[in-house]
Amino acid sequence: MENAIKQEKFKDEWIRVAVNMYYTQSQLQYASHTCLKPFDISVQQFNILRILRGQRDKALTVSEITDRMIDKMSNASRLIEKLRRKRLVVRTEDQYDRRRVNITISKEGLLLLNEASEAMEKHLTEKLAGLSKIEANQLNVLLDKINT
Repeated sequence: MENAIKQEKFKDEWIRVAVNMYYTQSQLQYASHTCLKPFDISVQQFNILRILRGQRDKALTVSEITDRMIDKMSNASRLIEKLRRKRLVVRTEDQYDRRRVNITISKEGLLLLNEASEAMEKHLTEKLAGLSKIEANQLNVLLDKINT
């Protein structure tokens, strides 16, 4: 990482860890964006489709989707509208509360997501192939420790 960002020294190891995590996240984000480009969806849209697929046939509101998103800074309403225009999700008014809008994944969305998921899993597996299963587990433990 130091060579890529042309920085030889850091104030301390904790700052180096933070910068390394930002750099790694950026690399993964770029790789994911490149992988999803043929499917004409963004990483955030992919995340929304995965959330909806995980609900099976149960609808979620925009707020519920936002709560589950990895990137909390995303404008979920705008992303969902783009997915709706592509016919990948369906928006329906709640029969009991007209203010509530329910979102479900469409059949087209499910088909596209299955293909995109397969491509992403292959891509991420290749990207992280340098880690052993034990190292991947250790990294997950450390990242979970940071994220709690």
